[in-house]
Amino acid sequence: MPIRHTPRFTFGVSYPLRMVEIVFWSGLALIFYAYLGYGLVLWTFLHFKRLFKPVIQPYSDALPEVSFIVCAYNEEDWILRKLDNSIAINYPRHLIQFCFVTDGSDDRSTELVRTYPYPPDLRWCLLHQPERRGKIAAFQRAMQQIESPVVISTDANTLVNPEAIHRLVRHFADPQVGAVAGEKRISMADKDDASSAGEGIYWKYESLLKKWDAELWSVVGAAGELFAFRTECYEPVPPDTLVEDFYLTMRIAQRGWRVQYEPGAWAAEASSASVAEEMKRKIRIAAGGLQAVWRLAPLLNPLRYGVLSFQYISHRVLRWTIAPLLLPILLTINILLAIQGNIFYQILLLAQTLFYLAALAGWFLEQRKLKVKALFVPYYFCLMNWAMYAGFMRLILGRQSVLWEKAKRAAE
Repeated sequence: MPIRHTPRFTFGVSYPLRMVEIVFWSGLALIFYAYLGYGLVLWTFLHFKRLFKPVIQPYSDALPEVSFIVCAYNEEDWILRKLDNSIAINYPRHLIQFCFVTDGSDDRSTELVRTYPYPPDLRWCLLHQPERRGKIAAFQRAMQQIESPVVISTDANTLVNPEAIHRLVRHFADPQVGAVAGEKRISMADKDDASSAGEGIYWKYESLLKKWDAELWSVVGAAGELFAFRTECYEPVPPDTLVEDFYLTMRIAQRGWRVQYEPGAWAAEASSASVAEEMKRKIRIAAGGLQAVWRLAPLLNPLRYGVLSFQYISHRVLRWTIAPLLLPILLTINILLAIQGNIFYQILLLAQTLFYLAALAGWFLEQRKLKVKALFVPYYFCLMNWAMYAGFMRLILGRQSVLWEKAKRAAE
C-alpha cells in the first residue's frame, strides 16, 4: 500500500499544510468572535436566562443630590449650546450643582460660562486656571469640590436628553451598582462622509452589546459622553491615562461594583468633520485602549474576576489586540492556501479581496465626497483596525499625550 505524504509548503522552511489550516481557521474564528460572535453568544445566553429568571431591575423614585461636571477646552463654538442644554435638564434645582471646568482654554469659553444668564436658583461654579494639564487633571480638580453622593460626567460638545439624570440615578437603588453608562448617539447630516455613517452604525451595535453586557453582569467601560457614578466609588486616575472614562469605570467594576447601562439617558454628538479628524480620535482611543489593557492586566484572570473577565476579554481585549494583528496574517495564509489549488480557499481569498477592495473604494469615493452605503461597513472596519496599529506605534514611542488635539466635529 503506497504511503501518502501530507502536502507541504516550501518557502525556505517546510510547514505542514494541516497546521497552516488550523492556524487559519482558528484565527478566522477569533476575528468572527471578536466582532460578531460575542454578540451572538450573549444573545443566546440571555435568551435562555430570561426563560428561567425574568429581568427585574430594581429602580427607585428617590432623587439623590448630584453634581454635573462638564470639562471644556476651547469649546466656544459649543459651550452656549451645552449651557442651554444643561440648564434645561429636568431635575430638581435644589438637588443639582453644575460645575464647569475650562482649564487651559484661551478662547472665549471661560468668559461665556462666566457671563451666562443663569436662573437665580441655580447652583453652579466655574473652575479655571490658565495652565492646560489635560481633562484628567481638570476633572480631578472638580472632584475636590464634590460633596454629593452621585456625580454625572458629560462632554462639552454633546447634548443630553432632559430626562437623562432621572434615568441614570434610578439604577443606584441597586447597592451593587457603582456606575451607570448612558448611551452615545451620533448625529449625522446628509452630507456626512462614509466614515461618519460607519461610526453611527458602529455605535448602534456597541449600544446593543452594552445593554446585553449590563444584563449579564456589567458594562465593560463607559463612554465619556455621559456616565454617572457613586462618589464613594471614585479613585483618582493616573495623570497620564489616555482614555480616563474607560479606565475609571473599569476600575469601579474591578473593585466589585456593577456598571449598569441606561439607553434612556443619551448624549448626542456630531460626527467627525472628516476622515482625517475621525482618525485623530480613533488613534488616540486605540493608544488608550492598549494602555488600559496593560494597566488592567489583572482583569485578564477569569479565575479571579469570573464573568467580568469573560466580558472584558471578549468585548474589548480581542478587538484591541489579537484581532487587528490577525487580519494581515490571515490574508497571507489564505494566499498560501489558495495557490495550492483548493477551490474553497480560492473563494475565501476572493471574498477577502473583495472586502478590502470595497474598503479601498469607500476611501476613494469619500475623497471625492461621494457616498455609497454598501461601502460604509468595510471602510469603517478597516479604518478602526488601521487606527489600532497607529495607536500602538504612538504608545510605544511615547507620542500620544493626554493633551491630545481634539477632533473637529461636523457642523449641524
